[in-house]
Amino acid sequence: MRIHLIEREQRLPRPPGEVFPFFAEARNLERLTPEWLHFELLSQSPGELGAGTLISYRLRLHGIPIRWLTRIEGWSPGRRFVDLQLRGPYRYWHHTHEFEPDGDGTVMRDTVRYSMPAGPLGELARRAIVSRDLERIFDHRREQVSRTFAA
Repeated sequence: MRIHLIEREQRLPRPPGEVFPFFAEARNLERLTPEWLHFELLSQSPGELGAGTLISYRLRLHGIPIRWLTRIEGWSPGRRFVDLQLRGPYRYWHHTHEFEPDGDGTVMRDTVRYSMPAGPLGELARRAIVSRDLERIFDHRREQVSRTFAA
């Protein structure tokens, strides 16, 4: 299984205590996801995000409906959390969200490790479409986060 890496870092002009709660609310995923994905949160169990929480959502990717189920694997309030795909479009998806104090602000880091299903065909799809889509998704996310936490 070939693992690919996405790393993004962004400084926000607010402390982690103000930034982290926004990301600890699963409904805010809808605000951070590009409209072209038609993202919809279906459920979150239990109601408050924490270790073991299951989050179910659906989206449309290039017209294909996809259901996605993730579990919060690691939970350190104010500092970091990790979500792991249990069911979805990837063979493996592990996303670490980190929030580090930086003066009066926060450095937010996203580290995603993922692999494609379908062997060589999946890798071909990744090179042709998926990696570009992921760049667009994380670019959009960056813009939305900047707007949300503008000074």
